[in-house]
Amino acid sequence: MEGQGLITHLRSLGFTEMEAKIIVSLSEQGAMTGYEVAKKLGVSRSNVYAALQRLVDHGVILHRDGEPSHYAALQPEELTRILASRLDSSLHYIREHMPVTEADETSFYSIEGERAVIETVKRVLQEAKLEIIADVWPEDATLIREHLALAEARGVKVLWSIAGSEDNASMRVPSLFDTDGMRHTRPFAFIIDRKEALVGSMGEGVATKALLTEHAAITRLVLGKFVQDLVLYEWQCEMGAEDAEAFNKRIQTVISSYFD
Repeated sequence: MEGQGLITHLRSLGFTEMEAKIIVSLSEQGAMTGYEVAKKLGVSRSNVYAALQRLVDHGVILHRDGEPSHYAALQPEELTRILASRLDSSLHYIREHMPVTEADETSFYSIEGERAVIETVKRVLQEAKLEIIADVWPEDATLIREHLALAEARGVKVLWSIAGSEDNASMRVPSLFDTDGMRHTRPFAFIIDRKEALVGSMGEGVATKALLTEHAAITRLVLGKFVQDLVLYEWQCEMGAEDAEAFNKRIQTVISSYFD
């Protein structure tokens, strides 16, 4: 399993499946001939020799002339140093030379899949300069707690609400959407620097999706919902338990009168 993990990560750095397997095999077995590498991997010698030559040309394995020639892996520290240097160089070039187009603030970007959504959440939190407003469920708060702490350390103001918490269930304002059909869906919302909104949902057995936009209408809607919940929560906190219960019932009555 460890070897497969190494192959996966090497492939993410741009190596082909065969190149990654060759690097791992040489690291495990020590110096080998091209014939020995091909036999170990169970592939044709012509393909192995072509891959070995590419790796030699890129300086990520060693080649010793002889009859026959032998190939050897670099020490992990040296290999990772070379790869890190090249990656940094490529990232710097992209950052400096990638064409920049003026952002369309009315665009809507759809993100699908748990990994993509979580990575997008982390990215927008890292890009925040002034303020983060977050409305998440306890199950998802652990995924971003570290990034919110880092934002605060940078001087970013962080306001966040934990939805659906049992600790404040008695104080939670009834919602039109508190239906059995949505119990397993956990909506979330973020506003970054009062200009960018990221809203979506995740949960067990449901597709994880999100919408990212700088459209002012969406940002105002999300911010307005957050402010409304904040005001109602503070209001309820000033009430006694009986008054809070009566208040919640009254809100539910009002909602029911409009939505059956």
